[in-house]
Amino acid sequence: MPELPEVETIARKLRPALVGRTILSANLRWSRALAAPSPKKFAQQIKGQKILDVGRRAKYFILPLSSFTLLIHLRMSGDLHIKPSTNQPGKHDRLIIKLSGNKSLTFNDTRKFGRVWLLADPAEILGKLGPEPLGKDFTPQWLYAALQRRRRQLKPLLLDQSFLAGLGNIYADEALNIAKLHPRRESSSVTAKQAERLRDAICKVLREGIRRNGASIDWVYRGGEFQNHFRAYDREGKPCKNCGVKIIRVTVGQRGTHFCPNCQRLK
Repeated sequence: MPELPEVETIARKLRPALVGRTILSANLRWSRALAAPSPKKFAQQIKGQKILDVGRRAKYFILPLSSFTLLIHLRMSGDLHIKPSTNQPGKHDRLIIKLSGNKSLTFNDTRKFGRVWLLADPAEILGKLGPEPLGKDFTPQWLYAALQRRRRQLKPLLLDQSFLAGLGNIYADEALNIAKLHPRRESSSVTAKQAERLRDAICKVLREGIRRNGASIDWVYRGGEFQNHFRAYDREGKPCKNCGVKIIRVTVGQRGTHFCPNCQRLK
């Protein structure tokens, strides 16, 4: 699943191609890709809307329109492409939005997990999310207090989007490795100093991921190179870059998890 750096990278590429264009029509080729509203209302409401911006909140793409907001979540295998509007639909194209200037925004999704919303108030969906890890509210003090209020294993808590928005499996493993915290460590046992270290590590790996255009480890990730700089994720059996002990892989909260058994001891 694309995480915050991958979504941010795609949003930055889409922005200059989409901003200012008018939506002429929408071809919904698989109705369940649309979470809200009804297909009929969607076709009526989106027609004639002007795209004002392309942004991101957590793993959601946000396209503010003249009168509504278009939200897109890629989930496991979704992708977004700008194509000439004369192109024939692809096998896995679930939604094709025809734009002015002979362009189309195409939502392609092989596994059919991605979703699209057209809303008057995006807070209906985005209001359920936790703070942005690169936002001003994500301070060491906030993180320490939030960890103390819960008694959960660290990694599943970091992946909980209502706790912290945008972090996924790759960047959680990377951040915990840098912070030298075991993924099964109970959140309420983390000290203030460790919370500060974890907050800095999360920000560091996300900024580095964005700088390197995300990680290209699946067909949905295009052109990223952060996978060449992983410290823990997908490095089972390889030496820890800090101490040389082999990285191991376990399952934590039903997610494959990579960590160093020496640097990230469970105390």
